[in-house]
Amino acid sequence: MILKVKEDYKRYIEIEKKLKKNSRDAYVRDLESFNEYINSLGIKTIADINNTHIIRYLLNLQREGKSTATISRHLASIRCLFEYLLNNGQVKSDPTLNLRPPRKEKKSPLILTEDEIDRLLNIPDVSKEKGSRDKALLEVLYASGLRVSEINSLNIEDIDLKEGTIKLYQDDSSRVVPMGKIALESLSNYLSNYRKDSSKDEPVFINYTGERLTRQGLWKIIKGYAKELSIKKSITPQVLRNSFAVHLLRKGADIKTVQGILGHSDVASTQVYTFLAEDANLREVYNNTHPRA
Repeated sequence: MILKVKEDYKRYIEIEKKLKKNSRDAYVRDLESFNEYINSLGIKTIADINNTHIIRYLLNLQREGKSTATISRHLASIRCLFEYLLNNGQVKSDPTLNLRPPRKEKKSPLILTEDEIDRLLNIPDVSKEKGSRDKALLEVLYASGLRVSEINSLNIEDIDLKEGTIKLYQDDSSRVVPMGKIALESLSNYLSNYRKDSSKDEPVFINYTGERLTRQGLWKIIKGYAKELSIKKSITPQVLRNSFAVHLLRKGADIKTVQGILGHSDVASTQVYTFLAEDANLREVYNNTHPRA
């Protein structure tokens, strides 16, 4: 066994590396697994192990379906061993040098279709105050792609009904985002019918006690209507923001424009939506053209 884990190494990862028992046990198991792989290659000594062997081992774990977190831990286990061996003069170089663990998979942002958005936004009963508020809330969320913190912190003075815009404040800067016709109409109806005596410095969206709507309150509202929609997607305020961005891009909006509306400081944060928009367009073209679609 080339990589036999000795007691002094176990003491090293306990005392020097200060690993907890569960982590120490995992490191030992990882090295046993790596040892089996090295033996299968016919390698005779530790000094013969190079970074190519380690890379191939990590790729082999990936093919076995191991998660990125597990693969990263295996690399950390191997790196820790060679650090120990190098410190004790048992090897002359560290083959894990410059190796990087795989990046964690990023889940694609969840979005709703335009039909699902339309159905969701038409659920509130606008003949009642709560329904009128909720209609305006949902319409503004989807029309302007606001964050939860932004929609909750809105005051009436931040709304320009004449221009159809919302002014948002972020750190030491501000940005102005547009509203669509339906969102503007819904918000105008809510404010004129139920908030006409409110002062400009009052919050736009309030709860039944007249206080500013909380984050939890907003989530509860959306979850309630999502349940009525009867779809299996988990609908959150972020899903409405995602849908806003993807639908804009699908209709030909420039990524820089979408970045500005969303308030992203880095265009890379907006880039993920372009892939979803392209995938959606590809599926739409396929469905509209393939005879068996």
